[in-house]
Amino acid sequence: MEVVFFHRKPRPNKNFSVEILFEQIRHHLPSDVQSKVHIAKYYSSGFLKRIYIALEAIFNQEEINHVTGDINFVAILLKKRRTVLTFLDVGLMNHPNPLARKVLQWFWIQLPAKRAAYITTISAATKNELLKYVKIDEKKVKVIYVPVSGDLHFNPKKFNENCPVILQIGTKENKNVNRLVTALTGLSCKLEIIGELNESQIEHLKVNKISYTNSINLSSQELASKYKEADIVTLVSTYEGFGMPIVEAQIVGRPVVTSDLLSMPEVAGDGALLVDPFDPVDIREAILKIIHNEGLRADLIRKGRENADRFSADRVANQYYELYKSMIN
Repeated sequence: MEVVFFHRKPRPNKNFSVEILFEQIRHHLPSDVQSKVHIAKYYSSGFLKRIYIALEAIFNQEEINHVTGDINFVAILLKKRRTVLTFLDVGLMNHPNPLARKVLQWFWIQLPAKRAAYITTISAATKNELLKYVKIDEKKVKVIYVPVSGDLHFNPKKFNENCPVILQIGTKENKNVNRLVTALTGLSCKLEIIGELNESQIEHLKVNKISYTNSINLSSQELASKYKEADIVTLVSTYEGFGMPIVEAQIVGRPVVTSDLLSMPEVAGDGALLVDPFDPVDIREAILKIIHNEGLRADLIRKGRENADRFSADRVANQYYELYKSMIN
């Protein structure tokens, strides 16, 4: 079986989540799968470059064509019976410009979705959201979760009740950093932020007198070390298609505070405290519960480790393998 994965051209220091995800899947596919990767020549920007990306893909098809996200429009010109299209989220429909939203819905969602034999989403929440924007047979949309990194392992740590390290992964607007900072105001803690901070976030940290450190461009091994050093991991996002830091924290054995929205409760299972991400008081109360309740911490860690088993790379790769086989047969 020959499978080609169509990837966007990643932007330096910004786009690598898709590539890391499917690299893990490829490495865990059975030996009878011959896989290759086709990376777009240009960044996905501008009409002419996107036309080139789509036309180039026509000449690089295999038995199975898997469009891995971001360049969804590529699927429009591929062989329908042999094409899988993955949606990581449909956050593009939050674009503030109504005309832009319409164009995005047509060329990134509706046409590609109708031209694919199967669609995969990384959570049931993303599937449900996708089906709001395109009328297709629900049976052709399969939920296949994201596999966890092989660099992460259970690593017990004595909890620092006096000044816990709180790890926040991501700084984009949906990551809700400013409300997290508001929630932490006055608490004895150290906030470890992964991702490039903007001026507004830096100012908010300064005004609220938060003790913090900031890291960017970490390797997978360096990120694993940050999880090991943390006492609590937060992902109180206002939007997520999946929420990988939840599972990564659970594998390492850290209590998690995450949002009660969209995919996050689905991904977290019973191994996290859920909060209203728009309410800093709710976020603060959850963090305080973890700090002051040893039994709760132990329970969250135990349930989190059990939950994380759902996201093994072997299990996820096998689900894709079965899907590919069904398309050939």
